Amino acid sequence: MKLIRDIIGRILAFWALLMFVTSMFIFMWFYLYCLVLPEPQKTKWHRLVSQKWMSTFMLFSGIRFSVRGKHVFDNLENAVIVCNHNSLLDIPVSFPFLPRANKTIAKKSFSKVPIFGWIYAIGTVLVDRNDSKSRQESYAKMKYVLNHGLDMLIYPEGTRNKTSEPLKSFYDGAFKLAVETQKPIVPVVMLNTKKMLPAKPAMFFKPGKISMHILPPVYPEGHSIDSLKKIVYDIMAKHYLENEPT
Repeated sequence: MKLIRDIIGRILAFWALLMFVTSMFIFMWFYLYCLVLPEPQKTKWHRLVSQKWMSTFMLFSGIRFSVRGKHVFDNLENAVIVCNHNSLLDIPVSFPFLPRANKTIAKKSFSKVPIFGWIYAIGTVLVDRNDSKSRQESYAKMKYVLNHGLDMLIYPEGTRNKTSEPLKSFYDGAFKLAVETQKPIVPVVMLNTKKMLPAKPAMFFKPGKISMHILPPVYPEGHSIDSLKKIVYDIMAKHYLENEPT
């Protein structure tokens, strides 16, 4: 049975990859408009096109998607959004479907992928975590994003969580940004992506439902970086454990 499951999972992974690439070629032309738009209009257009692209990809890949907690953003100033990271599915399906336009922090290495890398770079703040200068520049760019009224989406675990724990330990960046700018932190928890597209085995995909839960904001007033990081970590870990499908 395991052999049959693995074969089916790999066939479905190949199909999902094919749908991702095929739909990318359809929608990539609409991203060209970003080249002539200033901020924040460029990011808003990028998000709109990404919504259409990801909706098409998910439809043909057997992915159902829901968002809970959109009301959190009602009358909320622009914010630092922190999201858990279990799977390669997280980034492409999280930032387009948040209620407001946002930029996300992303690995610079992905920008080298033909076509996708160009689309990816437009909507993100790129960083090379191994380069201190790149980290400093990306931090300044994240402040620029917030100063222009956009939300900044950060995955504080840094890389995919391949452990059995609900979350990996968090880096300081998102919380330092919130404390220095006095912007609220909005925790977001992605559910079921680890089961659908796990890190191991490679090239294994199981269609299903992804849920994105937006939790109430945490305000930085009175917090240090460490205390803010701890309270947000505890909130997200608890929510994940209580809501992740078994």
